[in-house]
Amino acid sequence: MIQAVRNALSLPDLRRKIFFTFFILLVYRAAAHVPVPGVDQEALQGFLTSGQAGSQIFGFLDLLSGGALANFSVMAMGVYPYITASIIIQLLTPIVPQLEEIAKEPGGRDKLNQYTHYLMVPLAALQAYGQAIFVQNTVGNVLADFGFNVDPLGTLTTIVTMTAGTVFAVWLGELITEQGIGNGVSLIIFSGIVARMPQNVGGFVISQDYVGLLVFAIITAATVAVIVFVQEGQRRIPVQYGKRVRGTRVYGGQSAHIPLRVNSAGMIPLIFAQSIMIFPSTIASYFYDPTGTGLFQSLVNGVYENLRPANDAWIYWIMYFLMVIGFTYFYTDVIFRQQNLAESLQRQGGFIPGLRPGKRTEEYLNRVLQRITLVGAFFLGFVAILPWLVQLIPGLARTGGQTQSLLITSTGLLIVVGVV
Repeated sequence: MIQAVRNALSLPDLRRKIFFTFFILLVYRAAAHVPVPGVDQEALQGFLTSGQAGSQIFGFLDLLSGGALANFSVMAMGVYPYITASIIIQLLTPIVPQLEEIAKEPGGRDKLNQYTHYLMVPLAALQAYGQAIFVQNTVGNVLADFGFNVDPLGTLTTIVTMTAGTVFAVWLGELITEQGIGNGVSLIIFSGIVARMPQNVGGFVISQDYVGLLVFAIITAATVAVIVFVQEGQRRIPVQYGKRVRGTRVYGGQSAHIPLRVNSAGMIPLIFAQSIMIFPSTIASYFYDPTGTGLFQSLVNGVYENLRPANDAWIYWIMYFLMVIGFTYFYTDVIFRQQNLAESLQRQGGFIPGLRPGKRTEEYLNRVLQRITLVGAFFLGFVAILPWLVQLIPGLARTGGQTQSLLITSTGLLIVVGVV
C-alpha cells in the first residue's frame, strides 16, 4: 500500500488531483464549523448533553450530518437534499415516459443531472425549514425569533443560508469529480462521517475506557471485513455472443458474463428506512410528556419511546430491520429494470446458454437476482441494527448512548468502505 501511495505521488497529474481533493475537503470541513446566523450555541450544546426528550434523535441526526448539526452549521444538511433529489429522479425515470426517453438519448444523463440540481434547491429549502422547526421545538429558543409569523426576514435568512450551504457542498463535490480524483459527492459524505472518529476515540481516552476502545476497534475492523466481503460478492451469469459476418470480417463469438451483485442497492435502502423510521418519533417528540395522561398522550408517549433510535426501543430496531429488507428488494428491482439487461443482450446478439433471448432470459435474471438479493437484504438489515446488537453484549452498554456504540456507525462504515 505504501508503494502504491509513492507511485501515485510520483505522477505529477495524479499528485495534483490528490492534493486538490484534500484542499476541497479541508474547505468543506472548515465551512461545516460556520454556524447559521443567530444560533445560541450554549443552549444547543447544553441540550445535547442534558439527556432530555429528543436529544437522542437530535444526536442521531447530528451523526448523519457529520457533526454539522451540533453547531447548527450552514452545512447542517450536507449533500443529503441532493441525494434525495437523485433518488427521486432515479425512481421517476422508469415511471415517466418522457424521462425514460431523455435517459436513452445521447447526453441524456447530463440533462437528468441538471434536473436533479433544479429539484435539489426546493428540497433543500423545505428541509432547511423543517430542520430549523425541529431544532426550535426540540431544543428551545436556539434560533432567535424564528418563524414567519414572528420574524419573516430572519426566518428567510436561515432558510437561504442553509440552502446555500447545501448548494456549496454539492459544488465542492463536483469540483472533486471534475478536477480531483472523482466521486466528489461521495467523498463529501465520507469526510463528514470520518470527521467524528477522532472525537469518538477521544471520548474513550478521556474516560480511560481502554478496554472499551479495544473492543470497539475490533468490532469496527470485523464489520469492515464483512462489508468488503459482501460488497464484492457477485453471481456471474455466463453469456455467449453469436458470430456475425460483415464483409470479410467476423465479429462476436466470444464468451463473457453478467455480474449480478449481492448488494446492488448500496446504502440507499438504509437512507429510505431511516427517513421513514425517524419521522414518527420526531413528530411525537413535540408532544411528549412522561407525566401526561389521556389516550392521546399515552399514544404519543408510546410512539416516542418505542420508535426512536435508542438502545431500549427494540420495536424500532426490529421495524428498521424489516424496512431495510423491503427497501432493498424495492430499490434493487428499480435499478435492474433501468438496466434492461435482457433487451440489451438481445440487441447485441448475446444470449445465456440454454435460454431463449427476450422474456425467458429476463425471467431467469429476475429469479437469480431475487435469490441473491435475499443475502444482500439481510446483510444490510444486520448493518442497520448493529449498534443495537452491540449494546446487547453484556458489559458494553456502559459506554452510553447508541451513537457511541461504534467508532464509526455501521451505516457510516458501509458508506466509508464503499467510497474507499
